[in-house]
Parts: sequence; C-alpha cells; structure tokens
Amino acid sequence: QTFTAWCNSHLRKAGTQIENIEEDFRDGLKLMLLLEVISGERLAKPERGKMRVHKISNVNKALDFIASKGVKLVSIGAEEIVDGNVKMTLGMIWTIILRFAIQDISVEETSAKEGLLLWCQRKTAPYKNVNIQNFHISWKDGLGFCALIHRHRPELIDYGKLRKDDPLTNLNTAFDVAEKYLDIPKMLDAEDIIGTLRPDEKAIMTYVSCYYHAFSGAQKAETAANRICKVLAVNQENEQLMEDYEKLASDLLEWIRRTIPWLENRAPENTMQAMQQKLEDFRDYRRLHKPPKVQEKCQLEINFNTLQTKLRLSNRPAFMPSEGKMVSDINNAWGGLEQAEKGYEEWLLNEIRRLERLDHLAEKFRQKASIHESWTDGKEAMLQQKDYETATLSEIKALLKKHEAFESDLAAHQDRVEQIAAIAQELNELDYYDSPSVNARCQKICDQWDNLGALTQKRREALERTEKLLETIDQLYLEYAKRAAPFNNWMEGAMEDLQDTFIVHTIEEIQGLTTAHEQFKATLPDADKERQAILGIHNEVSKIVQTYHVNMAGTNPYTTITPHEINGKWEHVRQLVPRRDQALMEEHARQQQNERLRKQFGAQANVIGPWIQTKMEEIGRISIEMHGTLEDQLNHLRQYEKSIVNYKPKIDQLEGDHQQIQEALIFDNKHTNYTMEHIRVGWEQLLTTIARTINEVENQILTRDAKGISQEQMNEFRASFNHFDRKKTGMMDCEDFRACLISMGYNMGEAEFARIMSIVDPNRLGVVTFQAFIDFMSRETADTDTADQVMASFKILAGDKNYITVDELRRELPPDQAEYCIARMAPYNGRDAVPGALDYMSFSTALYGESDL
Repeated sequence: QTFTAWCNSHLRKAGTQIENIEEDFRDGLKLMLLLEVISGERLAKPERGKMRVHKISNVNKALDFIASKGVKLVSIGAEEIVDGNVKMTLGMIWTIILRFAIQDISVEETSAKEGLLLWCQRKTAPYKNVNIQNFHISWKDGLGFCALIHRHRPELIDYGKLRKDDPLTNLNTAFDVAEKYLDIPKMLDAEDIIGTLRPDEKAIMTYVSCYYHAFSGAQKAETAANRICKVLAVNQENEQLMEDYEKLASDLLEWIRRTIPWLENRAPENTMQAMQQKLEDFRDYRRLHKPPKVQEKCQLEINFNTLQTKLRLSNRPAFMPSEGKMVSDINNAWGGLEQAEKGYEEWLLNEIRRLERLDHLAEKFRQKASIHESWTDGKEAMLQQKDYETATLSEIKALLKKHEAFESDLAAHQDRVEQIAAIAQELNELDYYDSPSVNARCQKICDQWDNLGALTQKRREALERTEKLLETIDQLYLEYAKRAAPFNNWMEGAMEDLQDTFIVHTIEEIQGLTTAHEQFKATLPDADKERQAILGIHNEVSKIVQTYHVNMAGTNPYTTITPHEINGKWEHVRQLVPRRDQALMEEHARQQQNERLRKQFGAQANVIGPWIQTKMEEIGRISIEMHGTLEDQLNHLRQYEKSIVNYKPKIDQLEGDHQQIQEALIFDNKHTNYTMEHIRVGWEQLLTTIARTINEVENQILTRDAKGISQEQMNEFRASFNHFDRKKTGMMDCEDFRACLISMGYNMGEAEFARIMSIVDPNRLGVVTFQAFIDFMSRETADTDTADQVMASFKILAGDKNYITVDELRRELPPDQAEYCIARMAPYNGRDAVPGALDYMSFSTALYGESDL
C-alpha cells in the first residue's frame, strides 16, 4: 500500500497511476515512466508489443537504468517482475526508493537512512512527547508526523490540542493535512499502524522521506532567495541612499528658495497683531524651522560621504548628484539664506513700536465704544415698549421713577460719547488704516445717542399722560369699591335672611317675622338707587377707557366685586322676596292651627290636673282620718278607686290631643302649666296611691285579726302615728318615731332604740311607715308565738326527745306541713341520735329569723 501510494505520487505527474503494484509493472511501461519521472531523464524507447518478450525487454531496460545509477540488484530479474512476483516487485520498488528518495539525504555528514533519522530528530526536538529513535514504533502515536508538519507549517496544525493517548486522531490529522496542503499522498493507514506491534520500517521511511523532500525543497529555495536578496539589498540600500540624498537636497534647496524672499520682505503691516505675528513667525523660524534644516544640511553631507564609501567598498562607481545639487551648491544657497536673515528682526521690532501707538488709540476707542454699546444695548427697545398701556397706577408711578433714574444715567453717559468722538478724530488725523470702520462706528454711536434722547422725552410724556388717566380711574375704582362693598354685604345679608330657614313656635313670633319682612321690602327702592349709582361709577370708568384708548392691565384693585355680580345678586334678591312672602304666609297659617291645638290641650289639662291633685289630697285624708271601722274605710276606698278608673277616658282623650301637638312639633303651651308628662305621672301616682292605701287597710285588718287588736286600739295607734307624722307624708322619721315611743311610756337607751329601728326599718331608709308601726305595736301588745314556744311544741310531739323522726312528723302534722318540715330540718347529730332523726331546735330558731332556715 505504501509503495503503491509512493509510485502514484510520481506517476500522477505524468497523468497516470497504478492500481495493483504486482500487475501494473509487468509490461515494464509504467515502470520505465516512473523512472523517467523520478530521475528527470529519458530512457530508451519502450517496446509496445504485448508479448512476453516485449515485456521482459521493457523491464530489462528499466533494470539497466537502475543499475546505471550505481544500484546493485541482487536476485531481481526481469522474468520475476513480468511474472508478477510480489516479493521481487516490492524489492525492486524499495531499491528505487532508497536510490532516488533516501540516498541523497545528507545531514551533518550522515546520509541515507541515518541522515533522514537525524533530520527527524532535529526537527522534532522542541516538541514534548516526541522521541524519534527509529522508523517503526517511534511513529505509532502520530505526534512525530504532526511535529514535522507544525515545525515547518505551524498554521496547519494546532499542536497544543493533540494528546498522546489519542494516536488515531493524531495520525489521521497528519495524513489529512499532508495530503491536502503538502501534496503528500496518504501512503499509510492509521488503523494498521496502531494495530501493528511494530510498524513496517520501509513504509515509514518511504512516507517520512516525502516529508523531507517536501520541506527540504522549500528550504533550498529559501537559501537561494536569501542570497539573491542579500545582493539586491546592498544595491537597494545604495539606491535608497542616492534617492534620499537627491530628495533631501531638493527639499533643502526648495526650502531655502522659499525662505529667502520671506526674509527679504520689508512690507509693513497695518496691525500690531500682524507685526507681532511676523515677529513670532521669525522666532519660530529661528527656534523651530531653521534648526532642523541645519541638521538636515549636516546629515546631507554625512549621507553623501557614507554613500561614496559604501560604493567604493562594493566596487560600485562613485555617486554623482544631479546638476545644482552638489554639496558646494547647497553651501552657496545656505550662505544666501543667512545673509537675508541679517537686519530682519531689527526691522520687525521698529515696526512693532510704530504700530503700538496706533493700536493703543484704536483699542481705547473700541473699549469705550464697546462699553457704550453694551450700555445702550436694548435701551431703544426699552424706551419704545408700551408697558405703561397695561400697567396699574402703582406700576406707572414705579415706571416714572425708573424713567427718571434712566434720564440721570443718560446724562452721565454724555461725557463718554464725547470722548469716543475725540478719539475717532485723532485716529483720522494720524491716518489710521482702519479709519473708515472707526468713523462708521462713531457715527452710529452719535446717531443712536440722538435717537435715545428723542425716545426718552417721548416716553416721559406718555408715562405722565397715562399716570393722569390712571389716577382718575383709580379714584373711580376706589369710590366704586367703597360703595360696592357695603352694598354687596347688604345683598348677601339680605339673601341670607331671605333664604334663612326660620323656626317659630308661636303666632307672635311669625307675626314679628312678617313685620320685619315688610320693613325690608320698604328699603328695596333706595337699595336699587344705590345699585344704579354704583353701576354708574363703573360705566364712567368704561367711558374713559374707550375715549382715551387705555389698555387696562386688570380689574379693580380695590375690590373683586364686579357689576355683573352686583346685578346677579340684586336679581336674586328680587326673586327671593316673593318666595319669602309665601313661606311666611304658610307658616302663619300653621301657627294658627298650632295655637288652636294648644288651647284645646290647655283647656283639658287645666281640668284634669287639678282633679288628680284633689283626688290625691282626698286619699291622703282618708288614710289619715279615722271614720268608722277599717272595713268601712276599705269600702269607701274601693268606691273611690272605681270613680278614679271611670275617669280614664278623659286621660286617653288628652293623650290624643298631646299626640297631635307632638306631630305638629309644639314644644311649649302658654295656656296651661300642665304637661302630658305631669298628667301621666300624677295619674300613675293616683292609681298607685289608691292601691297602696287599699292594701294598707287590708294589711291593718289582717294585723288586727291576727293579733287580736281591737278597733279602739287600732284607732289609738292611728291617732298617735298621725300626731307624730308632723310632715304629713304618711311616714315618721327617726326623731318623730323616738318621740312617739316616749309618749307611749317606753324608757330606752340608744342601743334599745337601735334594736327597735332595725325591726321597723330593716332597709335602713331612716323612716317608719304606718304598717311597720302597726306591726311593732301589735307585737308589743298582743300574745304572739315565739321560737321557744314552737320548740316546746315540737318537743311534746317528739315525746320529750331532743330530736324528732320523720314518721312522728308525718303522723302528727298535716301532709303538706310535714313534708315542709322534713325538707328543711337538718339531721340530728347528738349522741342519742337514731336513723332518720331530725333537729327540730335549729329549725324552730330559723323560723323566727334567729338562724338560717
């Protein structure tokens, strides 16, 4: 495969190739063609016949040519090649490769195989992981091939990305790059190299030799080119020096030619700036432009001498500059330049001093003119503006003050205008070069000054005229404001009063409002006259504005009330008057109805109220007076209660009238002192009092019957209670009760009285009712049961025991009362107790409040 590829790499130059190395060389034609291509020589004419003898003849011609190149062919004959002997054919091709591809390699006195190996080692020495020691295993990882390519063509392979552990990629990369860019055919197979323990040495040498020839050919061309370049570089350098001399000499002479007329020019300038610029240019010439030229002149001479020396050393003829560019020509031109410099600087300084005076005057003129023009800038526009047309009176007065200040300032600038004219005259006399512009500027300033004076006078007149008109208008405005403000307040008050929601409760109040309203209507004609007078003032202002074309800047400064607003409010007042009339009429009718309700309620209340009071007094007398027995008093009271209850319809009728009053929102009634609340409270007290009095009499009857008190004793108790009830309230206070007891024979200290008070006044209210008094007196005078008596009775039922049993209670007492006692008696806990024993002692004590029941 390798030998086939190697042969094809040469045969393709002749436009052919082989497919099978043992078959395609059998006729000797392509073998002879291969030798011609490799050697570059012509071989004997080949036989074109197809017989074996023709083929052997052609192969022998090829073998004879190989032998003529000093190669010994051992055991290789034409017959073996013609017969297609693979071993002999490959041996022959290897001999050709050794002779024409490897034998001519020479590196440091080594040749052929050793020279090729040394060349590979030298080229790959700088690369890591590459160690070429032979032509077999040293190339298995592919880095050797890649290193050879990168050494000569680094742009083809990025060597830094290659890895030693990836030989397949390395080998294919080298083979592909060599084939594509170096015209080296792919003679080896990467998989075969990797898969073989020891790659074929001949194949590797054949392929590597192609690298050598590819790169060594370029090296020889480079050496030859370098030799030519070296010779040409010397000539080019000499020619460049000649061109540089010619150019430098031409530039220097041209500069001298241009500079001498500039130095010889003595034409004066008109301005100080121009002369100073000339002086500055001359100084720049001496400081910046001439020194480099001096250096160029020196360098020119050095270059000329160096060039002549190089030409002489390189056996070239001496250099002869163009005509007029000899060193001597340049020296002569330089002498003329230095001659022109003399006196130029002195002339410049004299001219500068001459122009200094004129420039000073011109600058003074410009400064004063600029100051004046700066001051006058905008003054004409200011004087021509008509700001006074829209100004107020105070603003007009301020504008007049400001104008007076401007007039003073204008007079102060008169002196500067005169100075400007004087300087312009002096510049004209000294024949200043820019006199036309100075004169034009001076004339413009004078004309403007005259115009400012005229405009100043015109503005003063306009301001004074406007001031007089505005003062008149201001007086009218002030008069308008003085009269409009109170009139406006009157109208606002009138509108407020006319729209005010009134609340009245009597017919007199509504009559008062109606009278006040009629009085207000009587003032409307005079108010209308005042309105027309105020509007007349405003019309006078409008007339002045239209007559004298005054452009008012704003409204009346003294008031915000406008005629439109006055007319609007006046019209509103006129509309509100009839509405107020209607409202007052409606309210008058309502108050008449309310008055009828008041009288109706008052008439009934004035009857019912005294009736209730009379009944209350009668009940009090009945409870105090003692007419007949308690039963007679009880019957009398019940008849009285019936008559009171029969009076209820009148109370209900009064409630109906009161409801109508409330719905009409009537809060007071001068026709009666009684309110419905008074009537209700009196009625409820009357019902309560008659019921309480009846209950007291019933309780007195119960007490009398229970205690065995006679009617005479009851009358005596009532007489004593009534006597000491000094306030006639049906109750005695503590002191009255003490006096009553003393009158009845009680002799007691404070402790005893306190005990009695706790009995008759358990709630500690400080008063004693007749019922409490009767209970106390009946307890003191009658035979009553005590806790000890009840306890002795229970002991009899218990058979003289300290306890009583449930069976004994149910046997001796009625069922209800027996169960009552059983439910409330505590168990007996004495030492003699039996099951079911109850404590009747503590129960008896509890019945009378001496312990808990």
